[in-house]
Amino acid sequence: MTKTRTDVLALGNAIVDVLASAEEDFLAAQKLTKGAMMLIDEARAESLFSAMGPARVISGGSAANTIAGLASFGGKGAFIGKVKADELGKLYRHDLASLGVAFDTAAAGDGPATARSFIIVTPDGERTMNTYLGACQGLSVADVDEKAVENADIIYLEGYLWDPPAAKEAFRKASEIAHRAGGRVAITLSDSFCVDRYRDEFVGLIRNRMVDLVFANEHELKSLYETSDFDTALSWLRSENILAVVTRSEKGALAVTPEGIVEEPVFPVERVVDATGAGDLFAAGFLFGLTSGREVRDSLRLGALAAAEIISHIGARPDVNLKTLAGNEGLL
Repeated sequence: MTKTRTDVLALGNAIVDVLASAEEDFLAAQKLTKGAMMLIDEARAESLFSAMGPARVISGGSAANTIAGLASFGGKGAFIGKVKADELGKLYRHDLASLGVAFDTAAAGDGPATARSFIIVTPDGERTMNTYLGACQGLSVADVDEKAVENADIIYLEGYLWDPPAAKEAFRKASEIAHRAGGRVAITLSDSFCVDRYRDEFVGLIRNRMVDLVFANEHELKSLYETSDFDTALSWLRSENILAVVTRSEKGALAVTPEGIVEEPVFPVERVVDATGAGDLFAAGFLFGLTSGREVRDSLRLGALAAAEIISHIGARPDVNLKTLAGNEGLL
């Protein structure tokens, strides 16, 4: 029997990733801060692209990467995001469709170009990002397809898109529709700087139960509760009595549940090539596990496997089929 419901519908920034490897001196010459994510305008985007060496161009964005990973596991995913009706916008739509991900959001006919993120990867695997947000910031309530939201088991919201007021209202609308329909809502906090800007609002989403599941890394969690001590932040998170997943890089990951804490180590990798998308793909594995009826520990393992695959090569999309990989590891 063909599955008609969607496992996860994500709302996020529709960004085309432009990835290239470079030495440290390229960062210095371009006045780039290693490991940071900077927002740039369209002129700077064109200038940086001209200066880069050979690059790989692929559709990206945090939430879209998660949905691509979910699809690779065999899950049914959908995406709501804004592109312009330009060449990069067409590439973006084609990439998601080729993965079996439903992407039906209407493209903008005018205004800023489709967003792109220039990701420079140094030999140590560290990523430095310069992002032109362009059309993706135009997401609004009008783009939220009520039927698509009602049809999804989980709505997944990208914290990076909390900046534009119109997108924020789109998130709120999607959460309300999902909860009325009996669905669940998840959010990824995306970045510690993002948390710094919207701490009170993010905490409010948790305590008002507008979200049912939170994804964060260690730095984002400490920022959320304004502490430098991880155990203190974890204690605060436990008091929220909500399902949450916290990734800790080489220390593994844990899930906070109303019943307690479940911890899992990382999957070993020979060498970290590019950390881009590790958190996104961890969320993909966990969400696939959750929507396919697996226990929390097994869902953490699937997340760890997907993260290990993604950091072993350039780019934030899987190079191998994750369903096959998980099967070979005895996880499916």
